Amino acid sequence: MTNWKYQAYRSIWGALDLLFPPVCGGCGRNGSRWCSDCQQRIQVLAGDVCEVCGLPQDKPGICGVCLADRPRFHSLRAWGTFENPLQSALHKLKYRRDFSMGDAIATAMLPFVKSLNWQVNLLVPIPLGKQRMRERGYNQVAMIAQPLAMGLGWQYSEKALVRQKETRSQVGLSRDARRQNVRDVFQAETRVKDQTIVVMDDVSTTGSTLSAAAEALYAAGAKSVCALTVARALSHHDLRHV
Repeated sequence: MTNWKYQAYRSIWGALDLLFPPVCGGCGRNGSRWCSDCQQRIQVLAGDVCEVCGLPQDKPGICGVCLADRPRFHSLRAWGTFENPLQSALHKLKYRRDFSMGDAIATAMLPFVKSLNWQVNLLVPIPLGKQRMRERGYNQVAMIAQPLAMGLGWQYSEKALVRQKETRSQVGLSRDARRQNVRDVFQAETRVKDQTIVVMDDVSTTGSTLSAAAEALYAAGAKSVCALTVARALSHHDLRHV
């Protein structure tokens, strides 16, 4: 059953949509912040995927990359591929300060996350560094993660995981460079001890950031850590832009 806090939250956005007619974050069409056509256009990562990293493959099981060098999270799942309309919606939230897209994306991906049937105590977003937080003024991942947790009835904490030092952007870096860039970057608070956690980011490419976050959560005593993203950049995507 949907809790009353989430119902109230959705009512507020409904009232704002009446006052300020919305535009779809995926295609720019008037009438809604996320239209049914864009929902249908999402390339959902369904079918056989690696049990650990969540990338598509020809058969069930764990892919060769994860067998050779397993990430720290138990499993990673993404709603869809990092291409339009998801790419457009995420860029509007991240770079154009369209805060309404946080709620729109969370609402749209809620059925997918429910279908995972994860038994979770706590949802934690990947944090920004202090400098980037000052520059941007908000964490775009948190703006999706908080309403998503509310809709799922999960606990949520934006402070359970902190970034200990600034890092360069992961955009354009190779797999190895991404891993080195986030090594020992995160620290988790003691509140995560014995918790079953989902750590969330907006986009995953190699999973290096999420694996580093899971490492920190386990070091602080987390019982289990899964990873979730809105979108997944596949190998044919240009790493200069993700």
